[in-house]
This record gives sequence, structure tokens and C-alpha cells, in this order.
Amino acid sequence: MPNLQPGDLVILLSVPSSLISGLPEDDQAAIRSAIGKTVKFSGVSYNNQAEVEFRDSHGGIHTIWVDTDRIRPA
Repeated sequence: MPNLQPGDLVILLSVPSSLISGLPEDDQAAIRSAIGKTVKFSGVSYNNQAEVEFRDSHGGIHTIWVDTDRIRPA
């Protein structure tokens, strides 16, 4: 992963099925709709996962953590 800084824009390439499994349908839909789109990189967690944020179609803010190979610079 290149040197990304908080606030940089990245493309969310994919999410693991385990991330969305069991979530409410509206959250699942919001996460699925963000795949392939530009999201905001917020940082890297202690276990080397990328924290990304995005808004859903209703304006709600979502934060998810994914492995760094699931994002790329926008």
C-alpha cells in the first residue's frame, strides 16, 4: 500500500463476505454500493487494516475496516 495519509481518497475494491454477514440489510446495501467507488481513507488500525469512511445514499456515514489490499489510491 502506498503512503496514504488520513483524508486521502481511495477506491474500495472489495469487502470480505464476513464483514457484511449478519448486518442489517440497509448496512449491507450501503457497503456493497461503496465497492468500486471513492471513499475516504482514515488511517490504519493496530492490525494493519485500513479504516475507510463513506456516505450512503441517504447521507448516513459508515466506517469500515478492510485489509489494505482491498483499497487502492483514487
